[in-house]
Amino acid sequence: MTSSKSGTRAKATKEPAKAPAKAPGAAKEPAEAAGGAKAGRTAKVAKSTGSAKAAKAAKVSEAVKVPKGESHLALVRRARRINRELAEVYPYAHPELDFRNPFELLVATVLSAQTTDLRVNQTTPALFAAYPTPEDMAAAVPEEMEELIRPTGFFRAKTKSLLGLSAALRDDFGGEVPDRLEDLVKLPGVGRKTANVVLGNAYGVPGITVDTHFGRLVRRWKWTDEEDPVKVEAVVADIFPKSEWTMLSHRVIFHGRRICHSRKPACGACPIAPLCPSYGEGETDPEKARKLLKYEMGGYPGQRLSPPPDFPGKPAPALGAA
Repeated sequence: MTSSKSGTRAKATKEPAKAPAKAPGAAKEPAEAAGGAKAGRTAKVAKSTGSAKAAKAAKVSEAVKVPKGESHLALVRRARRINRELAEVYPYAHPELDFRNPFELLVATVLSAQTTDLRVNQTTPALFAAYPTPEDMAAAVPEEMEELIRPTGFFRAKTKSLLGLSAALRDDFGGEVPDRLEDLVKLPGVGRKTANVVLGNAYGVPGITVDTHFGRLVRRWKWTDEEDPVKVEAVVADIFPKSEWTMLSHRVIFHGRRICHSRKPACGACPIAPLCPSYGEGETDPEKARKLLKYEMGGYPGQRLSPPPDFPGKPAPALGAA
């Protein structure tokens, strides 16, 4: 599900990459406004003064403001270039829920609503020890399950969903998690987002996961102004080939959690700043922006207690650990 490349994990703290030179007569991408003579002038200013203010000015002048009349073709090129850049920054991108099989991933994803993946990962070890199979979970005493998943919030509603989907898996699917979207969305508490998470990461079926981070970033990047997750999914699916859907979802969500935060994005430490029409909404000073980085980008533990072998950060602590 993930890939590993050495020497790429610190890219988020570097200056945004300049757009490559184009051959004469080649179609130009919007990001080219950040390259060429303009980029050269700003780089010289920063070098000659050596001041933080000059570096900040260079960042601002290099940022691309996508024109209102951007064509669909130009948008597709810019979006795909963002995906390529994110692939270099996060070669280890992965689902941030701990799981060992499709059932555990399905349950963990349902629990992740309105809470963090970290809190889910800290909660599920005890849950899966008590109820390792759909048959076990379907027979659980509701009050006992509620206590186990209480840390994730909305524990009564989530308990109802887990009992319902476990019974459905037992009765309708032979105790196995189905590998078709139309079957998954029939399960209690399972929508398209949860179904795509399971399909993409447990079964290798491409899917776009439109969670809060994904929807926020694609609107910030002006890929779409749609708010409805289903419409966002359709727009993005039209921009990227199906083979990219699952990993694109991981990369965008990773970026939203680590750099492009909701309230205070770390613009000055963003590797795709030259491609972002919303550059400047957050902190543009490189040093100040680096202090805003989260998880492994900021030198802190990730969200998984059991991360993949190629994850560059520290494992998250267990529930109750210091």
